[in-house]
Amino acid sequence: MKAICIFCGANFNGDPLLKEAIEQLAEIMTSRNITLVYGGGKVGIMGILADAVLSRGGKAIGIIPQFLMDKEVGHRGLTELHIVENMHQRKQLMNDLCDGIIMLPGGFGTLEEFFEVLTWLQLGLHTHPVGVLNVNGFYDLLLKQMDVMVEQKFLKPANRALVLTSGDAIELINLMDNIEIKPDEVWFRDRDLT
Repeated sequence: MKAICIFCGANFNGDPLLKEAIEQLAEIMTSRNITLVYGGGKVGIMGILADAVLSRGGKAIGIIPQFLMDKEVGHRGLTELHIVENMHQRKQLMNDLCDGIIMLPGGFGTLEEFFEVLTWLQLGLHTHPVGVLNVNGFYDLLLKQMDVMVEQKFLKPANRALVLTSGDAIELINLMDNIEIKPDEVWFRDRDLT
């Protein structure tokens, strides 16, 4: 992977384990010359991650809609900053510029971005590996819900397996480097999920 898109919160809850995980992620990305692609903010986890990558000599590319720049939340010290018209263009460009996707802790926006690109993967619209950096069990219940979706036959096991998960950034990136992307698109032909 040459560039990883990170979806993460515009807030930071002060968790020292999360801060440590962000630093570890920045370290592994810069040591492997992996560019950060993210939402372009200077606030919350977004800003901490961008600064951690930049302070190590790495590249950070931000994509932010104009209305958020107008609210003065854009990071002006990035390698590149792309200002787009809306949130959809933001997600599309982030996806276009990366070849891997990781979700860190965040709120509704983080989940929305993650599930949209995960749906695109399931539909075969891209083949980027998708990972969840599950720091301190933050996403345990969400991952359990994905298992329930499989148990209840709303999600194919092959598509559930596309979501790579680890609490350790190095392990997660190694998993992403070694996955073979094979979404199960059989439901286009056969609606039976058994």
